[in-house]
Amino acid sequence: MLADRAKINVRGGHGGNGCVSFRREKYVPKGGPDGGDGGHGADVVLRATRQARDLSFFRRKVHLVAPRGQHGSGGGRHGADGVTLVVDVPVGTEVRTPGGDLIADLVAEGQRVRVVAGGEGGRGNTRFVSSRRRAPAFAERGLPGEERWLVLTMKLLADVGLVGLPNAGKSSLLAALTRARPKVAPYPFTTLEPNLGVLTCGERSLVVADIPGLVEGASQGVGLGHRFLAHVERTALLLYIVDASSGAAAVVHALRTVRDELASFRPELARRPALVVLTKCDLITEAEIQTVRARLPGEAPSGSPVIAVSSVDRRGLDDLVHAIERALPEPQAEVAEALPVVLRPPERASNFVVEREGIAFRVRGTTLERLVAKADLENPEAAAYVQVVMERAGVSNALRLAGARPGDTIFVGSEEFEFE
Repeated sequence: MLADRAKINVRGGHGGNGCVSFRREKYVPKGGPDGGDGGHGADVVLRATRQARDLSFFRRKVHLVAPRGQHGSGGGRHGADGVTLVVDVPVGTEVRTPGGDLIADLVAEGQRVRVVAGGEGGRGNTRFVSSRRRAPAFAERGLPGEERWLVLTMKLLADVGLVGLPNAGKSSLLAALTRARPKVAPYPFTTLEPNLGVLTCGERSLVVADIPGLVEGASQGVGLGHRFLAHVERTALLLYIVDASSGAAAVVHALRTVRDELASFRPELARRPALVVLTKCDLITEAEIQTVRARLPGEAPSGSPVIAVSSVDRRGLDDLVHAIERALPEPQAEVAEALPVVLRPPERASNFVVEREGIAFRVRGTTLERLVAKADLENPEAAAYVQVVMERAGVSNALRLAGARPGDTIFVGSEEFEFE
């Protein structure tokens, strides 16, 4: 069955650790620190490609972890950055958070979106040299990469969509119009997943999608209605397929049901360019066809031509192809939407807030939390460096103003300190 939904967990690569090293070379006394920086962890990027048919890859690969950055080493050698993990998804894939917020809509070949960033690499001890700190014996640890759950939904990108009740003849019509070979049988719900075919119209090649049969209540999710209707959203032209051999009253009911379900699911679908196609006309007389036609003007979508066809003897198929060519909007040049460039001012250590948590206090600030996460607080020099930075940022004064007293517990990120 077509895999058109997937829930995955993505994690950026861990940053490499900085190195504590000192230059040791003959005839070079007091060579000084030469520890290199750790490399950045790799990002995870989703890329749209037509080579991916569906989302079945993610049935066996739910957790995706990008490579980590390499550790720094002596001699000033920096660790290599992790290589970006590029994951292919089908063109037409929506990327959302588990809460439903849209992250990206990948509708063009080659379109990319970074879904998680890799962690920063730690700085080597060379970075901490100052006029007072001539031989720092500490470095920073790399940070973990971002991690999140994502919901992927694939929606077919087709020029023409065939919609109708079960057993209306959609699959037979797709086979007659294109070289597609969908399963065809004389019972409802033969088609359980969308089928695609390519129709040649003059110099244009059109993708035709056979959408599984809709039932009353599909817009509320009855019969997997939401999954099937989602594939209709991106089609430029809709063909309402109705079985003419079922009689005029049944044709009107079928057309009304499909039209109302589409309008309930997405009101704009009812206004989309459309054709009404009467199928199985080889089973009834011309007079019966005209009787059915006479009942449709008030039921068909406004201005929709009505075409009578037979997939068996190919009656009316040429007229249908010409009608599709006339009704289909002119093709638009495919342009991937440029991702916005977000410019943010640099974070400063002084940008923080102090919050009370019961009998303790928490210091919140991106720069300070990153500083503490990278520091090896078991190293006395590293702990002293963190204390100096926090003191210069005004953390102690802010804590006193918030009511902190010596001995109180202070949280910064995941670390715990005692206020002095």
